[in-house]
Amino acid sequence: MDKQEALKRLMEGNQAYLASDREIGDISPAIRLRTTREGQTPFAIVITCSDSRVIPEAIFHCGIGDLFVIRVAGNVMDSHQLGSIEYAADHLGTKLVVVLGHTNCGAVDAAIHHDPSGFIKYITDEIQAAIGGEQDPYKAGCLNVMRSRAIIEHELRELFNQDDGPSVVGAMYDIETGKVEFLH
Repeated sequence: MDKQEALKRLMEGNQAYLASDREIGDISPAIRLRTTREGQTPFAIVITCSDSRVIPEAIFHCGIGDLFVIRVAGNVMDSHQLGSIEYAADHLGTKLVVVLGHTNCGAVDAAIHHDPSGFIKYITDEIQAAIGGEQDPYKAGCLNVMRSRAIIEHELRELFNQDDGPSVVGAMYDIETGKVEFLH
């Protein structure tokens, strides 16, 4: 699946999610068996927050084998996330990477309003580098998404500069409405 088809499928999946109250993509025994035998062929890589309210497979109406999901609080980038993206793009042939932020993000709130210690500080420091002095949580979330997108494009530039290499888009998920807004 090429980049444009993958993005269209995500948009259509989000519309299906908005219209349903229970159903997600194919999680049947048949798809489990097929992906066990044939391997995975995800059409999109989704880097998103660990927040329990953000479920990419449901949000995009996808099932087993459709998405390669990477989760970390605040959807920040480090070597582990970059290595996972590189694996899915290079070895699985996935052509679309989505950095998916969300409204009411606790990590963004911590970066704006608190000065955490411990390991959380690694996350909030990354977010603070993205948002600067921005105090509006939605705008800060968007800035954080776009910084992660820029890091991916810069660090994996050899992969993304290939003629048929993947592309990266940013998006924000509204946890109240369920709608995904793709950022430009």
